[in-house]
Amino acid sequence: MAEYVTVAALVDAAKLTVLSGQEYLQERKIVVSDISRPGLELTGFFNYYPHERIQLFGRTETSFARNMDAVDRHEVLRRMCSRDTPAFLISRGLTPPEGMLEAAAAAHIPVLSSALPTTRLSSLITDYLDGELAERESMHGVLVEIYGLGVLITGDSGIGKSETALELIQRGHRLIADDRVDVYQQDEQTIIGSAPAILKHMLEVRGIGIVDVMDLFGAGAVRENTSVSLIVHLANWTSDKNFDRLGSGMDTQMIFDVAVPKITVPVKVGRNIAILIEIAAMNYRAKTMGYDATKKFEDNLNNLIAQNSSD
Repeated sequence: MAEYVTVAALVDAAKLTVLSGQEYLQERKIVVSDISRPGLELTGFFNYYPHERIQLFGRTETSFARNMDAVDRHEVLRRMCSRDTPAFLISRGLTPPEGMLEAAAAAHIPVLSSALPTTRLSSLITDYLDGELAERESMHGVLVEIYGLGVLITGDSGIGKSETALELIQRGHRLIADDRVDVYQQDEQTIIGSAPAILKHMLEVRGIGIVDVMDLFGAGAVRENTSVSLIVHLANWTSDKNFDRLGSGMDTQMIFDVAVPKITVPVKVGRNIAILIEIAAMNYRAKTMGYDATKKFEDNLNNLIAQNSSD
């Protein structure tokens, strides 16, 4: 979890234009992902001013500021320039209100601009800051994208997670992270997984060593991050263990506040685990689209029982 994001990093990520304060971009820190649209503050109401947020001026705010008395506008802008205010941001490529550049410069606050509409710009920046400032957790496993579905492969060390991922890559799927997966909660239903910087695009195969997947298979074989939609746990097969045969029940595993669906696949000599995981992903996607093979089998069985009972 990052404690803060610099305004310089935000400018690069959101492709913002710096109108003033270029020299302050690195020193200004963003510590919350929320964004303020200072409507009430422009009227002089500062009782609950969220000074630690980026101050976003859209068409409404800039129009109101332009029509203010010059003395009142100067005083309001001065009060908005708090010590920990990260930046002023103007949407739609609008011209900043008169006096903003001067007030911001006096307080060492950058003034930024974007051509995007206010709502889209706010959403873009909030999503970026949510991802950067979110609490993170490291999980042991391999994260791959199979037909657009993020699948986290877990299991005991040495069970074959990386080798399985390598075969999946050869079959056209994409690697996100091997051995250690950094995850964070994007919203109430979504967990995002990515690789630590030092392990990005790397895969460890016992007996061979470190493999650079991007170098060997090309840019199409890797991805920076993906949502974790399904967990596939690999477990050594033993005769005393009961594994699900019909798929009538699916476990879940909590990652932060999100219950992620989880299935367990037994590992045994002669089983092609990569193909099984590929099929598991396809079957899970079919279920999310309303097609459940297990339910169809049960319906067929019930119909057959009913038919035999009536004969």
